[in-house]
Amino acid sequence: MCPQKRPKTRRYDGFSAASLPTWQILSGVRARRRMFPLHDDNPTEIFPLVTMLLIAACVGVWWYVQGAGLSEDALGGSICAFGAIPAEVAGTLAAGGESPCRLGGLTWQALFSSMFLHGSWMHLIGNMWFLWIFGNNIEDSMGHLRFALFYVLTGLVASLAHVFTDPSSAIPMVGASGAISAIMGAYLVLYPSAAVYTLFVFVFFVRVIPLPAWIMLGYWIAIQVGSSLLSPAGGGGVAYTAHIGGFLAGAGLIIVFRNPRLVAAKRGGIRLPRNEIEHRGWW
Repeated sequence: MCPQKRPKTRRYDGFSAASLPTWQILSGVRARRRMFPLHDDNPTEIFPLVTMLLIAACVGVWWYVQGAGLSEDALGGSICAFGAIPAEVAGTLAAGGESPCRLGGLTWQALFSSMFLHGSWMHLIGNMWFLWIFGNNIEDSMGHLRFALFYVLTGLVASLAHVFTDPSSAIPMVGASGAISAIMGAYLVLYPSAAVYTLFVFVFFVRVIPLPAWIMLGYWIAIQVGSSLLSPAGGGGVAYTAHIGGFLAGAGLIIVFRNPRLVAAKRGGIRLPRNEIEHRGWW
């Protein structure tokens, strides 16, 4: 059931340009420093089938289920119906407790469904952009089916990280970036030196700079940790602990999911013939 007003949501939107942080420089003058990745220099061996299907699924859900953000009823209704509400998942919402949504719907199942929902066009575009830049290389490192399992598993871990740290929250949580954070953590482990061409904006200085992945992704996770420490618990906004949990899950599980031969070939600059890739890249 949809509330009368659009509900507050915890959005996995740490990737949209609009959410990049404002830093305080030493002189005390506030200045905006923004870094946004444009593409990486890390060719792939395997066609990124699952990455493209995930992007199509998120766009399809946004358009057909959420009304492309054009209808308050459709957007709010989808968030309430399919978003993950920590207090419902954990069973900690007290009788009569306040929530922007009518409760009694999905519980743990929403940990999965929430991964395909978004809160705005910028939220969707930012997440899909990061998924495309980093996802194809992680799919390339393990194969299609293994990547699909990796994406879902780490996305669930990310959602559970937020539920664990804020179990009494009655605010619905939506977004793909818990799983995308895992992809970024995996990328950092596998390809820390890969060049990520990054748009850097500082006041009037605008330039595209190739940065090693460890700088770009280290910068990003540092923002998530710092923002998590400074953000009040229980309010709407970005679910930073889901980002952190996903990132750590991806960095840890990539050792299990990767195909060592594919990763070694890429690190060595070797392009494998298609017939030498095990299972033709499916597993």
